[in-house]
Amino acid sequence: MKVINIKSCLKISAVCFTLTSAGCISLPNSSMSPTPRFYMLSAINKPEVSKKINIKPGLIIGVGPVKLPEFLDRPQMVTKEKQGTLKIDEFDRWGESLDLGLARLVREYLTVMLPGAKLVLYPWGLGVAAKYQVTLEVVQLDSELDRDMSFAVQWVVIDVQNSKTVIIKRSVFHQPIIPQNYSGLAKTLSTACASLSSQIAQTLSTLP
Repeated sequence: MKVINIKSCLKISAVCFTLTSAGCISLPNSSMSPTPRFYMLSAINKPEVSKKINIKPGLIIGVGPVKLPEFLDRPQMVTKEKQGTLKIDEFDRWGESLDLGLARLVREYLTVMLPGAKLVLYPWGLGVAAKYQVTLEVVQLDSELDRDMSFAVQWVVIDVQNSKTVIIKRSVFHQPIIPQNYSGLAKTLSTACASLSSQIAQTLSTLP
């Protein structure tokens, strides 16, 4: 018959109790883990979006890629604290890569503003004969949830068929975040993208 050493069992129990009390052993508890929230950039109704701009019918325009600063190239939403530090929120996230979301939304806006053109997203297939390509680089996206958002983009129009840069411009936007939360930030950025797309559309309409 197997003999159980009661003293040894008591010692093991005491050690386990001590480790658990000190936080060295984590027991599963789903109620303590917040559920992540996801946000997307969405087209908004503004007069400048509904304004149609004439352009050569059938002109194929490519949009993208979009380049982000390294600190923004992540799924978490990034905001700026009053002390100038960055806050990376683990539970408030973009529903898609921010660079892809920006390119998608600009294309969506341009499709409405330039009804005569055909807009394609980067990368497009070899069989797509794009005449112009619009690339974008986000050089600033500073967001203070209780204040405003600063959004600066340098964008370039390339004549794809002649491998030539024809336009280089920089657009800057400062807008209050309304409402003052992450949903408001997504809405404010979507609004800024509408203004950015309007500037791009106006420039494209002047090209041959």
